[in-house]
Amino acid sequence: MGVAEDALYFAFNPNQLGVLVQWKLRHVPIHKRDETQESITAKICFKFLDQTGRSFSPVVKELHPELLLPVCVFYLILRGLDTIEDDTSIPFTIKEPLLRSFKDYLDQDGWTFTGNRPEERDRALLEQFDNVITEFRKLKPAYQSIIKDVTDRMGNGMADFARKAVLEDVSVSSVEDYDLYCWHVAGIVGEGLTQLFVEAEMGERNLTNHSLYRSMGLLLQKNNIIRDIREDFDNGRRFWPREIWSNHVDKFEDLFEPKYLRNALNCSSEMVLNAMEHVSDTLSYLAGLREQSVFNFCAIPQSMALATLELCFRNPVIFKQNAKITKGDALQLMVESSQDLEGVVKVFCRYVRRIKRKNDPVDPNFLRICIACEEIEKFAETLELKSVELAKKKTIQGKDHQAMSNIGQVIAALAVSSIFVLGTSWLIAQ
Repeated sequence: MGVAEDALYFAFNPNQLGVLVQWKLRHVPIHKRDETQESITAKICFKFLDQTGRSFSPVVKELHPELLLPVCVFYLILRGLDTIEDDTSIPFTIKEPLLRSFKDYLDQDGWTFTGNRPEERDRALLEQFDNVITEFRKLKPAYQSIIKDVTDRMGNGMADFARKAVLEDVSVSSVEDYDLYCWHVAGIVGEGLTQLFVEAEMGERNLTNHSLYRSMGLLLQKNNIIRDIREDFDNGRRFWPREIWSNHVDKFEDLFEPKYLRNALNCSSEMVLNAMEHVSDTLSYLAGLREQSVFNFCAIPQSMALATLELCFRNPVIFKQNAKITKGDALQLMVESSQDLEGVVKVFCRYVRRIKRKNDPVDPNFLRICIACEEIEKFAETLELKSVELAKKKTIQGKDHQAMSNIGQVIAALAVSSIFVLGTSWLIAQ
């Protein structure tokens, strides 16, 4: 948030000013970025990180130094790829080879792209993409390999769906297609990040469980798709799967007609229900993170995603414009989600309960939504208990270790004293 923007927002929302003060006073970065050690191209990369991922940038810049630049570069590469895929002004005959070959451009010094429409939000990133390539080629070979593999699979996945949209005039048909699309644009990213965490020895091996990192990516992407329905529709894009929306309306366009509002709300609740399938696995993933900056990096976006899902649930606003959580709520979530798993579990349960309260008995999916909410709460409570028990076990182990250490010190002291006494006695006897 800019200073002027902050001042204006909190002037009209003084009740949320306390959250900002709390964040500023209590938040101490775990790791602080050292700009004095950065190259000019690295500084440019962080500038683009600020511009293209404003809510994402702060948590990236607090990552452990080992992961700071690799994750920044990884994000910018995928943002560049996504900027090409998002631009509906680029003809398919040009877009497809760009997407499929994007990984190869990472080996071409000086490569840039100027083919985006002037109003495309992240056009400047691609116009100066040579800076990203320079920093990419400085990364450790293992990191380069991970990033390049994800870029390749993501680009080809996007191209496949772009081709499908041209041939069938619809982006997503079945729920299976929907999951596959979300996997290609977000799930694979979760896989790549997990590989980076493990390679840097900051993540447990069990994080490589496919269902866990898949759910991390799909929950974030499905949240975006639900929230952005109006914007996507205005741009001629449809990501809500036909298999779901056809249960409620005859034509996709009907979702935006006031006379079909109840149908549209029922459809949106089914979309949220679909996204909630990934919540428990997401919590399991977060439970496997041990390095605090990596935990914050993963937990904060997920908490905001769940808060956004709750905001979108049965909310008619999403069919008119994007719905966004307030800045005050975002700050509160950052405070609550940058401590430990227990704090994140409480956040998740709070928003799941709100969804349950908003659930409408006349909704065809009313019962399924109730069951899904209860299952998430039950799983979260079990996970929280395990987390508390683990913390207690570590505390007891620590105390036992200290006690053993103290006993060892006493024994050592007695041994030294004994040796001293025996030595003295021997000298006296001589």
